[in-house]
Amino acid sequence: MAVKIRLRRMGQKKAPYYRIIVADSRSPRDGRFIEELGTYDPNTEPCTVKVNEELAKKWLANGAQPTEVVSRLFKNAGISK
Repeated sequence: MAVKIRLRRMGQKKAPYYRIIVADSRSPRDGRFIEELGTYDPNTEPCTVKVNEELAKKWLANGAQPTEVVSRLFKNAGISK
């Protein structure tokens, strides 16, 4: 089972709001997930990112692969792989 750290889209049409989640790579984008790590709001200026660092580091250590966007968010937040 390949585990990914990725974004789950929430919010209204044209006003996206994302939750950073850990999910099986085969599950759908907004489908079942294992754990929620934080949130990302691109609508604010500057963008708001809240991440539970301990959980994120735990999942990265356990071999979860972040997507490109999530790895960029983690790098900006000071959590890097």
